[in-house]
Amino acid sequence: MIVPSSSRALLASHNSSLSFTSLAELSSGNLLAEVDLHRIVASLKLRQDKKASMGQFLTPASVAELMAGMFNRLDLPEISLLDAGAGIGSLLAAFVAKVCQHRQHPSSLRVVAYEIDPFLIGYLHQTLELCKKECQRVGISFNYEIRETDFIEDAVRLLQIGLLNNAKATEFTHAILNPPYLKINANSKVRELLHSIGLETSNLYTGFMAATAQLLKPSGEFVAITPRSFCNGPYFRDFRKMFLEMMALQQVHLFESRQEAFSDDNILQETIIIQAIKQRQKSRNVIINTSSGANDDLIMSQSVPYTALVNPNDREQFIHIIPDKISQQIVERIEIFSCTLKDLGLTVSTGRVVDFRAKEYLRANPENNTVPLIYPVNLANGYVEHPKITKKPQAIVSLEKTANLLIPNEHYVLCKRFSSKEEKRRVVAVVYDANQFNYAYVGFENHLNYFHKDGRGLSLTLARGLAVYLNSTLVDAFFRLFNGHTQVNATDLRKLKYPNLEHLLALGTEITEQFPCLREIDELIENQLQSMSNLSENNPITTKSRIDEALQILTQLGFPRTQLNERSALTLLALLGLKPTDSWQLATSPLMGITPIMNFMAQHYGKTYKPNTRETVRRQTVHQFMDAALIVANPENLSRPVNSPKTVYQIQNSALELLRTYGTEEWEKSICTYLASVETLKKQYAQEREMSRIPIVIGGDIKTLSPGGQNILIEKIINDFAPRFTPNGKLIYVGDTDEKFAHFDAAALTDLGINIDSHGKMPDVIIHFTTNNWLVLIEAVTSHGPINPKRKKELEVLFRSAEIPLVMVTTFLSRKAMVAYLAEIAWETDVWVAEDSTHLIHFNGEYLLQAYQIEKKQTS
Repeated sequence: MIVPSSSRALLASHNSSLSFTSLAELSSGNLLAEVDLHRIVASLKLRQDKKASMGQFLTPASVAELMAGMFNRLDLPEISLLDAGAGIGSLLAAFVAKVCQHRQHPSSLRVVAYEIDPFLIGYLHQTLELCKKECQRVGISFNYEIRETDFIEDAVRLLQIGLLNNAKATEFTHAILNPPYLKINANSKVRELLHSIGLETSNLYTGFMAATAQLLKPSGEFVAITPRSFCNGPYFRDFRKMFLEMMALQQVHLFESRQEAFSDDNILQETIIIQAIKQRQKSRNVIINTSSGANDDLIMSQSVPYTALVNPNDREQFIHIIPDKISQQIVERIEIFSCTLKDLGLTVSTGRVVDFRAKEYLRANPENNTVPLIYPVNLANGYVEHPKITKKPQAIVSLEKTANLLIPNEHYVLCKRFSSKEEKRRVVAVVYDANQFNYAYVGFENHLNYFHKDGRGLSLTLARGLAVYLNSTLVDAFFRLFNGHTQVNATDLRKLKYPNLEHLLALGTEITEQFPCLREIDELIENQLQSMSNLSENNPITTKSRIDEALQILTQLGFPRTQLNERSALTLLALLGLKPTDSWQLATSPLMGITPIMNFMAQHYGKTYKPNTRETVRRQTVHQFMDAALIVANPENLSRPVNSPKTVYQIQNSALELLRTYGTEEWEKSICTYLASVETLKKQYAQEREMSRIPIVIGGDIKTLSPGGQNILIEKIINDFAPRFTPNGKLIYVGDTDEKFAHFDAAALTDLGINIDSHGKMPDVIIHFTTNNWLVLIEAVTSHGPINPKRKKELEVLFRSAEIPLVMVTTFLSRKAMVAYLAEIAWETDVWVAEDSTHLIHFNGEYLLQAYQIEKKQTS
């Protein structure tokens, strides 16, 4: 018989070892959720101008959890953690949660948190008290200290005390950090303090990183989320040398989108997370992970040699983040070009005209005694368009006071100084053709870089060849790999490798007044590379272009922005069986599961994702493709449930015909016809699946479940189990593989004192057994597991507000199916097997042995 859970508490102590881990996980999850709620409230109350002035950007829970998961050394007997810019404590809370979940946690944990904002300190106290309770729960001795003082000042003080006493001021085994992003004035006290510990830097975030690293113990572990800008450029050269000498990089996590990591704030900088260990000896390899954002489970991962990340012979110590095989091929192709600008006798400088300083000499349009003033807005189609209708002044007065702002009117190459990762081109270059301007001098505005030879111009052929090279996809892709800020600095352009003079001139002779399109530019560069080196590998630019084409198709098909990413493009290409060099006319329609799709991405496009991220492809791309009728599931077996591990997908026939016309004259007409018919296709496939659905009767109404899988068992629960074991019970909830739920009486749950916002962790069936006033929670086991100790605890938490006892039942189709899960089933739960529908098994530890009375037949 079924026994209410209230009478089953006698054996809770016997079950404690089984459910301890799950309890810790659930508690940790609650800790992070509560802290993140504090973050959202605090962030809303913080004025935007104050955030900017103090560089305060509070860390979301998803980012904090990702960072805490990067630590490796959590099995020390004693851990001391430094959070140098704690805010409300999101990072340290994620670290504490991770430590509490660790199989072998420390005996003691000490946290030192720095924060100077009185408003945030109140929240920080609350967070640390929550952390203390969490540690007490799992038996960790926890103590903390909030230092309400400037971190840089205190760090310098501690380091100097250590020097005076001939001792090391290293007291921390771990450090987690989201430092303030703020420029430092050259004459500021902070600049002076950092100088005293051997660091020259222009931004506070690198100061925090350097000071934190110095306070770590030998072999101490460091995880920080920062702008990517420190990886290259002259401003952070001193920091890189200091940091990389002390620390050995272990992992780098790169975000494809600037907006995703801190979506609540307007962050322009590209963001990365680094994990490093305090030791001089470097690891042989470094793990490079890439995701769209912290919430994206699809993580691309590759291991690269440390020397590929930081070249030991590079005096600048640039950090080269190479996330995948395509990127590696791009680097190898660029390295075929061996010349620097210095080798070519050229240099690049920043435009001399700072418009707000020369405002009195600027004119809206050309006049007498003026010369052209060129802004980025004047760059168009490979050349300069001037004058142009724009709000920007188009001329500057030429006189003695402006002479130092002007340069001789000769041929140059101009390049935009500012661009962002989201722009189509990071490097935009044009030819300034002096023949088009009848002036002695010209002015280049400060947002432009210009290439010249000792202050004078270039030959027109050389200028054209140089502009072609700079505008190539190869250069643009290479630049994106190593430039993490919004500027195209002159220093970055000087570091770039170039074709030799002969090859640049050869490129220039191919160009006329009509500048070539991107495809023609890339062909010219590839031909030149082929003439210089025997390249056998696939051209990475061809591969990249194919991915871009797939993205363009998805855009034209009207997919929302969340689907317009590399993951979706690669999924489409895999489902078409289309390799980088295949024409679109060769597209096919193979039946493919998620794993083969991901294998195709790795084999043909060099994009290797972590194996445990398959579900992200299914949830965030494949399901949306199905909703749009672009693909169909299990076309060869419509009765197979979509959550079956054998599920396969296929491009829909009309979509295949459309995609085969891409790049032809038929494309525009074909896509218009296809889009007009999409709704009809959706209805057609919905009807085909509807014919295979399983009918059930609930409260006199006929409803249907999607075919196959657990829904076959759910149908038996409703028709066989419920009438026998919960007669006259009220069906409150029935899940469905496709639709999330087929029936949900939310009002009935509310009447029982239960309020549930999400159906994400709901059991498959809920019945209110009104006769006994029990709430019966039923799981149907086909591909997912039974009610084990972890799931039991989850259900207890989910239904903790229930005013009646809970009864938990795991159901199987057969005894054979049950046997595989016997060791996992939680005590004080019940099991029902559909093939023995008249019996119920109770996993009970209270009555170890029972004698059953057997009714004896009377003999005559």
